[in-house]
Amino acid sequence: MVMAEKLKLLLSVPLSPHYHFYCWRPLTSISSKTQFRVSAARMASSEAVETRTKIIDSHLHVWASPQEAADKYPYFPGQEPTLPGDVDFLLQCMEEAGVDGALIVQPINHKFDHSLVASVLTRYPTKFVGCCLANPAEDGSGIKQLEHLVLKDGFRAVRFNPYLWPSGLKMTNDIGKALFSRAGELGVPVGFMCMKGLNLHITEIKQLCTEFPSTVVLLDHMAFCKPPENEEENKAFSELLELSGFPQVFVKFSALFRVSRKSFPYEDLAQPLSQVVSRFGANRVMWGSDFPFVVPECGYRGAKEAVSHICNQIPLSASELEWIMGRTVMQLFQGRWLP
Repeated sequence: MVMAEKLKLLLSVPLSPHYHFYCWRPLTSISSKTQFRVSAARMASSEAVETRTKIIDSHLHVWASPQEAADKYPYFPGQEPTLPGDVDFLLQCMEEAGVDGALIVQPINHKFDHSLVASVLTRYPTKFVGCCLANPAEDGSGIKQLEHLVLKDGFRAVRFNPYLWPSGLKMTNDIGKALFSRAGELGVPVGFMCMKGLNLHITEIKQLCTEFPSTVVLLDHMAFCKPPENEEENKAFSELLELSGFPQVFVKFSALFRVSRKSFPYEDLAQPLSQVVSRFGANRVMWGSDFPFVVPECGYRGAKEAVSHICNQIPLSASELEWIMGRTVMQLFQGRWLP
């Protein structure tokens, strides 16, 4: 890239609080050697701005405020939230923590009514990307819903919640396979929520990954694998690591308060993270907060800061931390979080 192009790019990039503003002025009054040094310095500053990686939260939720719920976006009966989770509160938390963007996962509070999250995506198209919730209804209507949410409402991922499947049915039933296959065709990753344990769902996940290798997979909250303390937990964590053999599988290092056995800053997750990064690579691992549930645990800013603290213990390189804190999820959703 020639200097003129670099200058044009630099001036087109919004200034970040992490960088100083450099004044550009003529160099006619100084020596050629000094000109060279100053030009080199300016190029270095330009490179820094060009390569600055955004901090992107790969897993959080938003739902209507009580007033919004009363006016336009009702909660699903029996799923009324006990915490504030409106987008204005989220934006405030993100600004205070220095987080640039996020992947919003459809909350159970609105179940299959995606209108609230869709409205947020419309209002903040360069700030948020949406992950919808798969509807495994036996009549197959969930497939059309998925297509509409992706092609019309702009969602870019879909979550499989195995506990929403009809009783006695697995995610590998005909509907599950159709949803998983269609997600791959649409180019949207599938996130798995294994809240009751990876061991309950590992066979299904492996089967779907094997039959449909073009569908990208996201394992929410490190597949809910806590630092193992017994044989069963060791087996589950080993199963998680073995999923690295499927190149389409990514791991969310998210909701640390859910998978740690300790309080903030969740230091017992250092060894599990080290093993996950060793097997998957940092470019297949991504941080997520699980807002707003994380707020009463350690605060939103704490959710971000805990990762740096854990990574320093391992230690991971600055480049690996950069992948985890934003580059991985930006790579998956290219062009969604623009400079």
